[in-house]
Amino acid sequence: MSLTLGVNIDHVATLRQARYARTPDAHNVEPDLVAAAAICERAGAKSITVHLRADRRHLQDHDLSRLRASVRSKLNLELGNTPEILAIALRTKPEDVCLVPENREEITTEGGLDVHGRRTELAPTISALKAVGARVSLFIDPDEAQVRAAAELGAPVIELHTGAFANATGEAAAAELRRLRAAAELAATLGLQVNAGHGLSYQNLPDFLEQVPHLRELNVGHSIVSRAVFVGLERAVTEMLKLMEPYRG
Repeated sequence: MSLTLGVNIDHVATLRQARYARTPDAHNVEPDLVAAAAICERAGAKSITVHLRADRRHLQDHDLSRLRASVRSKLNLELGNTPEILAIALRTKPEDVCLVPENREEITTEGGLDVHGRRTELAPTISALKAVGARVSLFIDPDEAQVRAAAELGAPVIELHTGAFANATGEAAAAELRRLRAAAELAATLGLQVNAGHGLSYQNLPDFLEQVPHLRELNVGHSIVSRAVFVGLERAVTEMLKLMEPYRG
């Protein structure tokens, strides 16, 4: 099965919020997230990823409703394990839900979810999401204990946090690739689907794909939206997919 791309469009919402956070219903609000999602799908993205944060810093509730009605590929909702956001997810019923850590002070997600240490609180959330038909993914660091805990909780998918690799250079980056490879190999032996994301870019993706096996889906946002400033969103997605083509898992 070929490697697929999910495009995170949170940063499209961030751009909108920079101007229209106080007037979200104005007639001239732009850019439109539904239009962005449609362009990504037309270019070949197989899912649209968004993160509904507790502070609503980018995606808003009405965005999620509109995307649920318009996305034709697959909607992947990232969320922190809080009662309010979980209730919204259970009503919205996205195809995929990725549970992530969430810190109000962070600019973006800074690490993986501590699945190993939070099994008790995660178990009922995973069960509730499965009950409404959502496929649950756990966003974790490439750590053996976290991979095993994800499997024990019955989540069918993990998403490996690639931020440490993306931020490293030289031997540090090579060490992170070894960690990612080991985590992916372990996950595969445990029957987990392996996804990956965070900080992946046009520059670092070739090295990542050369070293890490068993990948099924990548979720990329910031790099694609940044590239789109110069070449347009459709071309930015197409260029990312071109880099992914040689991957054989």
